[in-house]
Amino acid sequence: MDIHLSLGPLVALIAGILILIVPRLLNFIVAIYLIIIGLIGVFGLSGTHF
Repeated sequence: MDIHLSLGPLVALIAGILILIVPRLLNFIVAIYLIIIGLIGVFGLSGTHF
């Protein structure tokens, strides 16, 4: 049995749990996510799949 977890769903799951525990974290989590996705788009890390 091989369990394969990709990074995107795992990050989403952790973020969702943190938002349920501390709702004020939503602003920071969304901002960090958008910055990371933007940097990946700008610098063209085509080998990275999220």
